[in-house]
Amino acid sequence: MPALSLIIADDHQLVRAGLCKMIEAQSDLRVVAQCRTGTEALAALKEQTCHVLLLDLSLPDMSGLDVLRSAREHHPTVSVLVLSGFPERQFGINVLRAGAKGFISKGADEAELLRAVRTVARGKRYVGPELADLLVNGMDTDADKPTHNALSEREFQIFCKLAEGRSVTDIANKLFLSVKTVSTYRSRLLEKMGMKTNADITSYAIRNNLIQ
Repeated sequence: MPALSLIIADDHQLVRAGLCKMIEAQSDLRVVAQCRTGTEALAALKEQTCHVLLLDLSLPDMSGLDVLRSAREHHPTVSVLVLSGFPERQFGINVLRAGAKGFISKGADEAELLRAVRTVARGKRYVGPELADLLVNGMDTDADKPTHNALSEREFQIFCKLAEGRSVTDIANKLFLSVKTVSTYRSRLLEKMGMKTNADITSYAIRNNLIQ
């Protein structure tokens, strides 16, 4: 049986090297590209045939969420497994909504990571224990649930960009939307989250470990 192929996208060289060494030690897995940026990852997806994109959310040139959405749109047969230092509780639900096949913490052990890779490579969904517990018990009944989980996929995408300090005009240009449309999303997400300003968004994002 042919080996399952992966593209790794992470901005830390040591992390990429460690992941590559771990994966290449498996007879049924192989790494076909290593990428430092989102741009490199999207280019690699065009050039290489692969089963899994192992994706970090924090990249130097663009949001990992934007890479995820582009991969889902242009390479629907590729399963995206998000490997992140961000907490499962804070980002996991939204990552799955955005189209990822799985979310796993960088604190996971080798066996769990390999299990996750093999699971999503076969088109199945993988979530870690904490996120699985949230999904089973139902986020809607959890009084302590993060407010941002009430946002739609597009609202959360714009929320993250506002939290980073981007202007409405910049966001509109990046997402190929009109300024009016982005402003409408901004007003809607502020209302849902009970906030008034972009500063409130940034403060919330920092408190909930949504930005570094």
